Amino acid sequence: MTNARDIMTPDPEGIRESHTLREAAVLMRDLDVGALPILGDGGALVGVITDRDIVVGCVADGSDPETMLVGELADREPVTVEADDDVREALSAMQEHQVRRVPVLEGGRLVGIISQADIALSLSPIETGETVEEISE
Repeated sequence: MTNARDIMTPDPEGIRESHTLREAAVLMRDLDVGALPILGDGGALVGVITDRDIVVGCVADGSDPETMLVGELADREPVTVEADDDVREALSAMQEHQVRRVPVLEGGRLVGIISQADIALSLSPIETGETVEEISE
């Protein structure tokens, strides 16, 4: 059985709620990622913010990313999987919730992230295609 731990990108960089959206955007650029986990005290996952959140929720509304905080746009109920879950649970979660990334938890702490790219590198072309199709509906 392949589990989430086997295909995840380990130790993803996170950001705090008190950082600005500009800081989040710079970090996304520097890391070449489209989403950041939002971490609370002790490394607990408290949400996720995406590049799309910043554009649609701040820039398009005429707000200032220099002053708006990550916590103001955070998705506070991110879809997650456990590190020892079968990878098919991650696929199902991504498809059901139409998300491109799923944080991976172990003991309540963030240990990784599974993205569409991780799926493409790890699973068959058929499974990858089905997942991308479901997410993109």
